Amino acid sequence: MSAPSSPKGSRLHIGLFGRRNVGKSSLLNALARQDVAIVSSTAGTTTDPVEKPMELQPLGPVLFIDTAGIDDEGALGAARIEKTRGVLDRTDLGIIVTDGGVWGEFESGLLAELDRRSVPVIAAFNKADLGAAPETVAPGRARTIPTSAATGAGIDDLRRAIAQAAPEAAAAQETILGDLVGPGELAVLVVPVDKEAPKGRLILPQAQTIRDLLDRDALALVVKERELRTALDNLRRPPALVVTDSQAFLKVAGDVPPEVPLTSFSILFARWKGDLVVQTLGAMAVESLKHGDRVLIAEACSHHPVGEDIGRVKIPRWIGQYTGARIEFVHCQGHDFPADLSPYRLVIHCGACMWNRREMSARIARCQEAGVPITNYGLVIAYSLGIFERALGPFPAALEAYRRSRG
Repeated sequence: MSAPSSPKGSRLHIGLFGRRNVGKSSLLNALARQDVAIVSSTAGTTTDPVEKPMELQPLGPVLFIDTAGIDDEGALGAARIEKTRGVLDRTDLGIIVTDGGVWGEFESGLLAELDRRSVPVIAAFNKADLGAAPETVAPGRARTIPTSAATGAGIDDLRRAIAQAAPEAAAAQETILGDLVGPGELAVLVVPVDKEAPKGRLILPQAQTIRDLLDRDALALVVKERELRTALDNLRRPPALVVTDSQAFLKVAGDVPPEVPLTSFSILFARWKGDLVVQTLGAMAVESLKHGDRVLIAEACSHHPVGEDIGRVKIPRWIGQYTGARIEFVHCQGHDFPADLSPYRLVIHCGACMWNRREMSARIARCQEAGVPITNYGLVIAYSLGIFERALGPFPAALEAYRRSRG
């Protein structure tokens, strides 16, 4: 039996960038100590980003992303470059790979892109056996490591440099709800089991929330929505928090006493993966939606819709009932996201459980730059169902921002 795998969204994302044929794939193979990427002397062999999850000691689980040469040519090359640029938005630590001692305007441009995103950078001068690396690239911005994937020279130095840069890259990681439920306290997690629930297992946000509670010596009681009231009646004291699947928000809100804090998994992930205050204010855009407006519903992962799919059926229905307007809903999945957001009056995003925080933050920033409000599944559901303040109760900053915005 293989060892349990950490979710991609919880791994440190390390992106390899550079011109075609500088040895990015060879360097990844050397770091991984196995052939995980196709290597060829033909420029442009890597066509799409190649992801390699692995354990890199002493860091633990990481995700290496080998990208296509960003100096590619032609129409197909432009598509490859666009995918590579998309990787920049989810990179926690960037490695710029160059050939021997070559460093020019192209590499400086890559460094500027990563620096603009506040991403720590390592410059790997690969094929060091063919040319000497300069003493410095950009003082204080990138550490230079001469390497040779062919001979193995400098690979251990590169691993050490990654380990040293990683704490800075991972500094934004926070607990899911450990600040809301202390050691010895109880969280009740409401987990519906319906057609959309995966057979024999919990979905990722539920599993990660349980693990977060256990890691912090808190208690977890997992129930279906039909058994919630019985479970609460059997407790000797009220729980510190009730967390529900957003689809069961209305029923759960009716069963949980008003004095018990209540929120949803999706709202917890809006805080953990992105910016809860921004997405809280974004939900208020529902008030101004009118006939003919377009709303973009974005999902971080691809899945086959089943029955009353939350993004394709339930959210459009609840918003339609709330606004009384005929709204056009457009959907996108995975890393695909419209370059032009101007046609949309609102973006509604899933909890992004499969992504790292940096990628979700980059998507929020793009919406802000375009002047388009962005919110989250759980937030927009709570708003549409009239229980918004109740759902924001555990988060004073978000609740206060909402109340101030209302005047």
